[in-house]
Amino acid sequence: LPTILPVMSSQSVNVEPGDVVRVVLQYLKESNLHQTYDMLAQESGVKMNIVDNLPMFLDDIRQGHWDTVLKTIQYIEVPDKALTSLYEQIVYELVDMKEFGAARSVLRQTTPMQKLKKKDTERYLKLESALGNGKIDESIVYGNSTKEDKRAAIAEEMAKVVNVAPQSRLLTLFQQAIKWQQHSGTLPDGASVDLFRGKAIITELEEEAPPTHIHKSIKLGGKTHCECAAFSSDGQFFVTGCSDGMIEIWNHKTGKIRKDLKFQQEGRFMFVDTAVLCLAFSSDSEMLAVGTQAGKIRVFKAATGQVLRKMDRAHFEGVTSLQFSGDNSRILSTSFDKTVKIHGLRSGKALKEFRGHDSFVNTACFSDDFSKVVSGSSDGTVKIWDVKTERCLGTYSAFVPVSSTKDEKIAEQKLTINKVFLGGNKDEIIICNRSNTLHTINFNGEVLGSHSNGLQAKRREFITSTLSPSGKLLYGMAENRHIYCFNTEVGKLVGEVPLGDGEDLIGMCHHPYSNVIAAFSEGNTVDIWVP
Repeated sequence: LPTILPVMSSQSVNVEPGDVVRVVLQYLKESNLHQTYDMLAQESGVKMNIVDNLPMFLDDIRQGHWDTVLKTIQYIEVPDKALTSLYEQIVYELVDMKEFGAARSVLRQTTPMQKLKKKDTERYLKLESALGNGKIDESIVYGNSTKEDKRAAIAEEMAKVVNVAPQSRLLTLFQQAIKWQQHSGTLPDGASVDLFRGKAIITELEEEAPPTHIHKSIKLGGKTHCECAAFSSDGQFFVTGCSDGMIEIWNHKTGKIRKDLKFQQEGRFMFVDTAVLCLAFSSDSEMLAVGTQAGKIRVFKAATGQVLRKMDRAHFEGVTSLQFSGDNSRILSTSFDKTVKIHGLRSGKALKEFRGHDSFVNTACFSDDFSKVVSGSSDGTVKIWDVKTERCLGTYSAFVPVSSTKDEKIAEQKLTINKVFLGGNKDEIIICNRSNTLHTINFNGEVLGSHSNGLQAKRREFITSTLSPSGKLLYGMAENRHIYCFNTEVGKLVGEVPLGDGEDLIGMCHHPYSNVIAAFSEGNTVDIWVP
């Protein structure tokens, strides 16, 4: 609960630990979990001094509904003086009603009466005398007042020390926090929520469709531009890494910086000393890995901006791509230094190193079972590696444009591999090279299919590619500032999105469960595209 409440405001919220326990105690009481209530109250030393309905509680005292009053009073914390007066009146009235067994139990078995016996023996003995005689002397008990006057006085005293709280306070706080997170974009509207983890339960909220227009444009400061961007796997974070080393988390729905994150609200942004070339989130969305132009890797805690790990000698040259392993204990990286490495997050050291490419390694990904690594290089080859032995299992090239397979000169070219990633069928690898065609191969290097944006033409070569969450739609971003959308089930081009005039494109990324694509270029804006 203390971690959920602060997200309801951009300002700091201080929550007393005792109040948290009281909210939980109220929930236990309302759920009739009385043993658990007693154990928590005893262990924490915290009791409630609140009732659900104060007027009704006071009216029960005035009307002498002692069975109801006793049930309520056992769950609240009341000063000894007020509590003694209440129990004393209950004993006298039970004796007057000839309820001697009940009177005896209250007098001799309750904590307030035992305290009275020790502190004020004479007053206690008057109660014992009334019980022994089987009647009360009203002139002694009430003096010049009446029973009703005494009840009213006790009610008035209770009104000063007992507070009121709305029912179901715990659930109300959760609902308010979730509504605020939905309002701020931390949680998507309509999504089911994993309340324990504070995250959206990933579900497919809408039928997949290609984007058609810009929903929001994110404006970056100064002369910087976005070099890379990424959505977290739970959709809560959209992060940009810029040429000036700034790393910022945005609300992609509003196009505004996330000020509900305290470190950003205070101006303490994540930052590295050279350009950010790549980003990757852990599978639980807790960690953000950042690769820099200087060959360094930084791992941040996304929610706080805290640096968790520094790998200053990850590579000798710029880091071009990153990916976490399934258990988030290792990070796969590629570099301009022609190597592929796997780093241990705990040690910060390289655990595996794969050498064999003759030029920049631009991209890599794990196989679905994390036993293999697939890498792509500017030397025009895709290599598949065995993680355990570091041995190259295969080298594949000649991924040429569909329209040029009869041209021997073009077929002999080894076109730069810009990106490799797993297809919707995890046994397939999608290859984006510097051509107008996206290729799909298996782990034996066999070409399974291809998707082309048409005949060879100037600036129609693909820069990068991405896949929709289900794997149904495959997107290719081309140098002519168009995004081409292919239906992988039928193998056809189903959409073409012109991005308009602007600077040279750099990349794009897809939201993990919504029809949202973020596209960025050498300009100072990041455009959020939706259907």
